[in-house]
Amino acid sequence: MALTGNEIHEFDIDPVNKAGSRQPLYAPRKKIFPKRVSGSFRRFKWLVMAITLAIYYITPWLRWDRGAYAPDQAVLVDMANRRFYFFFIEIWPQEFYYVAGMLVMAGIGLFLVTSTVGRAWCGYTCPQTVWVDLFLVVERAIEGDRNQRIKLDAAPWSAEKLVKRVSKHGIWLFIGVLTGGAWIFYFADAPTLLNDFIRFEAPFVAYATVAILTATTYTFGGLMREQVCTYMCPWPRIQAAMLDENSLTVTYNDWRGEPRTKHAKKAVTEGKPAGDCVDCNACVAVCPMGIDIRDGQQLECITCALCIDACDNVMDKLGKERGLISYATLNDYNANMAIAMNDDARIEPARVRGGDGKLVGAIKQTNWRSIVRPRTLIYFGIWSLIGLGMLFILFTRERLDLNVLHDRNPLYVQLADGSIRNGYDVKILNMTPEARLVELTLEGLPGGSMRLAGQSGETSQQFILDVDPDKVLPLRLYVEADPAQLSGPQHPFAIKVEDVLGDESTKVDVRFESPRE
Repeated sequence: MALTGNEIHEFDIDPVNKAGSRQPLYAPRKKIFPKRVSGSFRRFKWLVMAITLAIYYITPWLRWDRGAYAPDQAVLVDMANRRFYFFFIEIWPQEFYYVAGMLVMAGIGLFLVTSTVGRAWCGYTCPQTVWVDLFLVVERAIEGDRNQRIKLDAAPWSAEKLVKRVSKHGIWLFIGVLTGGAWIFYFADAPTLLNDFIRFEAPFVAYATVAILTATTYTFGGLMREQVCTYMCPWPRIQAAMLDENSLTVTYNDWRGEPRTKHAKKAVTEGKPAGDCVDCNACVAVCPMGIDIRDGQQLECITCALCIDACDNVMDKLGKERGLISYATLNDYNANMAIAMNDDARIEPARVRGGDGKLVGAIKQTNWRSIVRPRTLIYFGIWSLIGLGMLFILFTRERLDLNVLHDRNPLYVQLADGSIRNGYDVKILNMTPEARLVELTLEGLPGGSMRLAGQSGETSQQFILDVDPDKVLPLRLYVEADPAQLSGPQHPFAIKVEDVLGDESTKVDVRFESPRE
């Protein structure tokens, strides 16, 4: 059947938009120009930013004396030698469970923090938040505060605008280079790598890493900003499962603020209800995510609490109590809402404020003890047990280790005199920065003796060996025994290594293979 023109037109119409114009699949980003604010939470964010950035940039340059045979960089991921150094702690590859334990602790710690004070990690210590704050410092220093940046963005291109934009983006790129540069210093001796890097003698992977981290830092911190938190990070979707009615979150107390009006005195004179919110939009102007906290809890909110500082400053100017926006639990919010609402579900400010406009005692203040509940105690208990367990293992671990691997083919060799020989690959690990003299012996093998590959002479019951500091000594060991003295075709015994000058020793249980009757 042929289609008419009208029928063709109907097929072109998007099902969602009956007007005929297609809806875009991607909404372009609306630029956000956060305004600078002062207050206790802003000062706390400055402090956290300074501490975290200092830790990140300075740590690779700290020194720690480990003796002549180990690197003196305090924190070093030595990929070449497969070691991880953290001040007095040295982690070998087979001890990777410490890293796994730290990751588990980080996850449980994130659950603990979120269940008590909401997305505090996102608002204060997340790298995305810290670097965005740093980039905003640069932006404000060059282009001015919110209103000036808005005007500059809307203004046509000029020499002044070009200079400011080039300066801002140039500094952002420089910060990105410093970020990538600091990262690579964790994987090699920082002074040596810096010298090689400047002279273009560093490995290619170093330059590639700096380039990638420069691009990601510049893009995520300078260009995308809040989009990373909203669209790329999975935590906003997960954190809702961590919250309950006793979790503290940044909350607009609409039972106190509504109905909002910019002319409160006029409304009171006319006998109309008026809340404490004067609809100044100060909370919106300072939000780095560009949301209005008065719309309630939102996925985009990172609970940085800058809106609290902004609102408290306005309340101070108006002579009203602080806390129109505050950290509150859902239980406290519901309790205060019940007090503030009458039977007609309309806000009655006189019931919650005295004649002088100050809050009366009927309002329930947040009790910090309410956030300490069985759930948070369980999180804290698990977190503490894992941490204490790791510390116990760390301080009681042996620094002399032994690995033994039996030959698979052949399992044994029968010698001319009728004795049986088994081959083993042995590795003695000296996990200290000092050379060691160790004794290698056999235990539980009647009439057994051993010989090291590459050494001529008679077999022996023991060997005294030198092991270099912080090294692995590989050995090819041949063990011989008379099958008549063994208990069966698979006789269990142990290979033991002991520090001659110390009290450390370790052994590995193995089997001696012989012919089956």
